[in-house]
Amino acid sequence: MSERNQELLQLAAEEVEQHKETVEADPYRLSYHLMPPVGLLNDPNGFVQWGDTYHIFYQWMPFDTGHGAKFWGHYTTKDFVHYTHEKPALTPSDWFDKNGVYSGSAIVHEDKLHLFYTGNVKDENGNRETYQCLAVSEDGIHFEKKGVVAELPDGYTAHFRDPKVWSHDDRFYMVIGAQSEDEQGKAVLFRSDDLLEWTFLGPIAGSKENGMGSFGYMWECPDLFELDGTDVLIVSPQGLEADGMKYANVYQSGYFTGQLDYDKPYLDHGTFTELDLGFEFYAPQTTVDDKGRRILIGWMGVPDQYEQAHPTVENEWIHCLTLPRQLTWDGEQIIQQPLEELKEMRGPVLLHSSITIENDQKAIRGIQGKAIELNIDLETTGEQFSIELFQYASLSYKDGVMTLSRPHLEDKSKTEFRRTELRSELKNIHMFLDHSTLEIFVNNGEEVFTSRIYPQPEEEHILFTSLGSTTFSVEQWKLSGFEV
Repeated sequence: MSERNQELLQLAAEEVEQHKETVEADPYRLSYHLMPPVGLLNDPNGFVQWGDTYHIFYQWMPFDTGHGAKFWGHYTTKDFVHYTHEKPALTPSDWFDKNGVYSGSAIVHEDKLHLFYTGNVKDENGNRETYQCLAVSEDGIHFEKKGVVAELPDGYTAHFRDPKVWSHDDRFYMVIGAQSEDEQGKAVLFRSDDLLEWTFLGPIAGSKENGMGSFGYMWECPDLFELDGTDVLIVSPQGLEADGMKYANVYQSGYFTGQLDYDKPYLDHGTFTELDLGFEFYAPQTTVDDKGRRILIGWMGVPDQYEQAHPTVENEWIHCLTLPRQLTWDGEQIIQQPLEELKEMRGPVLLHSSITIENDQKAIRGIQGKAIELNIDLETTGEQFSIELFQYASLSYKDGVMTLSRPHLEDKSKTEFRRTELRSELKNIHMFLDHSTLEIFVNNGEEVFTSRIYPQPEEEHILFTSLGSTTFSVEQWKLSGFEV
């Protein structure tokens, strides 16, 4: 362990201790989502199962609620309910990553955990250099940096990052988010036989590639995997303009599906579909576990989208990760559903009730609380209905369109909206609320809305409104996750 690494670990530990009381006293701290102990959290990194343990790393800036020279924070879990917050795995302590240990992935090989990440370097004039780097661990806790394994190829700017590594046909592949010199976003592919020496193969997809028109100036956080016989490329393109109900956030995260030709290389793909339609969702990463499940975790935030307006900043922390979701492919789209293990967070059923509301607004007795799960089956003959959460956010439905609204974080006199036209008749809404987070799974995961919400801490009531007649059949549980 280098002297600089030890120094940074000590400084980070001191920062956690200094702000511990302030952070933990914040009423917007969460009961069962992964958060930073202080400072800023962003992209999930290195999500992998090794033995009976899942490792979830994350981008962490311990010294500020803004972005900067990132560490890799580290959680472990065996069941997605009980988590251990490990010591930071990586610090920006070497020449090749001194301005940030940026995002990346993990792979298990020869019974060792290999972390691949982007080393960010800037000179005194702010000019950026970028390197793809490797760190290796024999115990999953202590990591030895191996240095640079892939450098910037010709034709690309230094916006070249976020390696995702996997194996296919006894070889290793790495997909990286990139920007070409003409400022077009790309996903590019490397290949290796030993995880140490990498050959650049070229772009597999991107803006102005494969017959696609202009589609963003940078593609971040690519993830490529096979799902039920279909190849999926998840990517977070930057630079898309809003298009009706689509692309409403500053930056988006979504996916292409098709077939990857590893030899050309070339991804023959269809159109881009957003993964999540809420206010805060970005940079998701997936892994496959020993049950064969493809599991996704995302960042509940969006870069450059009024981050400093989140009220948790006043208490020295910002952002969290989403709940883990299982992905399946129904032949037309990705379906996202909360992991089965999350049911273990439930206490006794607090409510199992059915109520019909006709041209009225009602609070259903017993539906309240800040760390709860609601499963709502619906039958409606009315024109529209809404569910108002804590006098702050509202989920409404009219003419096949679902809308989530909340006060604008920067200008609370304004209301902002996220909308989508549902693919099928609305039958079910499954909600997870956790003090200042909201995750909504619509029609068993056909659509998802993920957002931060900041109601008054004492406000716990949920109101149901219907124009016409709507029957709400509701189950409610109090949820609790545990950190050990």
